[in-house]
Amino acid sequence: MSFTTCLWVMIGGALGTLARYLVSVLALPISRDLPWGTIIINVTGSFVIGLFGTLTLAHGRFPASENLRLFVMIGLCGGYTTFSSFSLQTLDLMRNGATVRALVNVAASVVLCIGAVALGHGIAARINGNAVQIAQAVIEEEG
Repeated sequence: MSFTTCLWVMIGGALGTLARYLVSVLALPISRDLPWGTIIINVTGSFVIGLFGTLTLAHGRFPASENLRLFVMIGLCGGYTTFSSFSLQTLDLMRNGATVRALVNVAASVVLCIGAVALGHGIAARINGNAVQIAQAVIEEEG
């Protein structure tokens, strides 16, 4: 771990956080019954990490430096995706007696995010000659 690597992750995190805020604000009009902004953020972030992680493997079609992979997968996706917000919003729905909506939020988020990461990986794997790997370092799985 170098200072440069930490700087790249930090910049990615800041940009991911800004993107998260912007998507949340844009999704406010459709988020009356469910926190659609959070769901959209988690689904698109899952897609990006699946696509980028597979496309940029060292032996893939578009190999990227470790710093670029960490910038996107840890920094950008880590700052962008919102599992803590998802957890808080789900608890809030349950505490307000909206148990069914809380369960829909959990099911939709989990199913759509796993589907999005699989779709992103599948597209990138096809481009990459059927790669089966997404992460090439344990730290990339922490994003």
